[in-house]
Amino acid sequence: MRMRRISSRSLTASALAAGVSVLAGSSASAQDFPVKPIRMLTSAVGSGSDVVGRIVADMLPARLGQRGIIDNRGILAPELAAKAAPDGYTIVLYSTPLWVSPFLRNNVPWDPIKDFAPITLAVDAPNVIVVHPSVPVKSTKELIALARAKPGQLNFGTGSSGSTSHLAAELFSAMASVSLTRIPYKGVGPATIGLLGGEVDIVFAAGSAVGSHIKSGRLRALAVTSLKPSALFPGMPTVTTSGVPGYEAGTPLGIFAPAGTPAAIINRLQQAIVSVINSEEVRKRVLDTGADIIGSTPEEFAAYLKTDIAKWGKLIKQKSIRE
Repeated sequence: MRMRRISSRSLTASALAAGVSVLAGSSASAQDFPVKPIRMLTSAVGSGSDVVGRIVADMLPARLGQRGIIDNRGILAPELAAKAAPDGYTIVLYSTPLWVSPFLRNNVPWDPIKDFAPITLAVDAPNVIVVHPSVPVKSTKELIALARAKPGQLNFGTGSSGSTSHLAAELFSAMASVSLTRIPYKGVGPATIGLLGGEVDIVFAAGSAVGSHIKSGRLRALAVTSLKPSALFPGMPTVTTSGVPGYEAGTPLGIFAPAGTPAAIINRLQQAIVSVINSEEVRKRVLDTGADIIGSTPEEFAAYLKTDIAKWGKLIKQKSIRE
């Protein structure tokens, strides 16, 4: 039986045709996206990512024609997202622990760079430096001066080791060159109660948690921890303009897809989500949660992550912080 000889030219043409076919299929699937609901993994019910996630999910049908389904998985959310199919139908809305956990403990089952495709840095909830009224300071500069005059005598309450409230205080201590004593609590809520009772001097707390106490005079606010002035606290100075240039430590909430998700789908999701959070109706709802609107591009978010990972990684190693 004679075998037909296939020329290299025919093989090349066939390969090109196959490649064009695959690309066409990929383009078509991205163009048709989405054809079913989108699952958004978040942390625990009632958490910042859960609240913001539900606000976004409510408005997705008008932008994408499909609803968003919130799936509260707590600390398992990043791992589940990293292992999900890269088709855009599973995304994760999470905060700093997604990208700093590998510095805080061993055997984290995901890589914040290799396993995720950034979609958008959606919002950022700044902290506020609050002190008990008995602490004789009315500004960040005065706090720094007092701390330097009494090294180790001022204390600060925080949530668990490696939490955003803890890291914010440790970053302040390092950048302001002051020595403060940490008093750990089970969460920033109990730490705030401790501050109200005079058990601790300082807390770096979410503005939404301490706003009423600031207004009542039970706590004194010194500065907001965002790099730029926050719309949430008109007139309140930032730490960076109050003696610690470059200081920034909030609770950012980013949205990711599994690595390998097509760029066209990433862009479609980003445009829809940013359109939602920038709409007049949603903007007010997000601000009411204590977060500032960001709505970055995937490229801006990737650059932010690179810088943020380097910053926190350096601090965590310097301070020997472990969960």
